[in-house]
Amino acid sequence: MTSSNDAPPLRAWLLLGLLALIWGASFLLIKKGLLAFRPDQLAAIRIASAGFVLLPFILRRFRTVQRQHWPKLITVGMVGSFIPAFLFAFAQTQIASGVTGVLNTFTPLATLIIGVLLFKQTSRLQQWLGIVIGMAGTILLVTASASGELDFNAYGLLIIAATVCYGLNLNLIKHKISDLGALTITGVSLFLVAPPAAVYLFFGTPFLEQTGDPQFAFALTAVLALGIIGTAGALIIFNTVVKMSDTTFTSSVTYLIPIVALLLGVADGESFFLQHALGMVAILSGVWIANRKRKSPA
Repeated sequence: MTSSNDAPPLRAWLLLGLLALIWGASFLLIKKGLLAFRPDQLAAIRIASAGFVLLPFILRRFRTVQRQHWPKLITVGMVGSFIPAFLFAFAQTQIASGVTGVLNTFTPLATLIIGVLLFKQTSRLQQWLGIVIGMAGTILLVTASASGELDFNAYGLLIIAATVCYGLNLNLIKHKISDLGALTITGVSLFLVAPPAAVYLFFGTPFLEQTGDPQFAFALTAVLALGIIGTAGALIIFNTVVKMSDTTFTSSVTYLIPIVALLLGVADGESFFLQHALGMVAILSGVWIANRKRKSPA
C-alpha cells in the first residue's frame, strides 16, 4: 500500500474508474433483469451467483473463521447483501435506475449516523451538517416529478432502508469482526446466504417455468453479470485498489457511482429533472462535508 503522501499509481486510477463503471451500471442491470423476473427472483439470482462464484477464493479462508464469528458473518450476509438485494429490486420497479444510484450515495451518511447512535462513535458538528444537507438532497430525490412539484415516491424509502442496512453492516464489520480480512468477511458471509437464495429461487418461485419467456436469456445474463461482476468481481477490484493506495482514495468511488448511474439511465431513456440534479449535488456535498478531515493546527 502506498503511504498517505504518495500519489496513487496509474493502475489504481484505472481500476477505480472500472469499479465506478461496474457499480454504476449495477442499477441499470437491475432494471434489465426486471424485464423477465420478479423482484424477489432477481434478488435471489444475484445473491446465489455472487455467493457461489466466490467459493473458490475463500475455501482456505474457512479455517480462519472461529466459532464466535459465524453468527456475526450470517448477520453480515443478511444485512449487507441479502436484504439490500431485495430492497433494491423492489424499489426499482417504481424508481429509475439513475435516481436509485444517487440515493445509494446516502450509505456513508447512514454509516455515520448508525456509528454514532449505536456504536458510540464520536462525531463532530461538521459531520452532522453533512448529514442534514444529505437528507435534504434525499428528500428532493424522492419527491422529484416532471411538473416540478413535490410528489412523494414511497419506494425511495426502500433505497434508504438499504443504505441503513449497508451502514449497519459496515459498523458491524468495523466494531465486531475487524479481526477477519475483508475478502473472508464478504466471501464467507455471501456464501452463507447463497444457498437459501438458491433454494427460494428454484422451489419458491416459478423460475424454471419462465425459460420460454423471450426476455429470459437477456434478463438472466444481466442479473448474472450483476451478481458475478457487480458483486464478486467488484469486491476483488475494490480490495486490490485498497492495497495499492488507501481507503480515502478508494472511498472516492462514492462520488463517481451516481454520475455513471445517471448517465447510463439517461442513455436508456430515463427522465432527468432539475430536482434530481439538485438532490445529487446536495447528497454528494453532504458526504464530502461529513467525511472531510479536520485540518491539523500549524
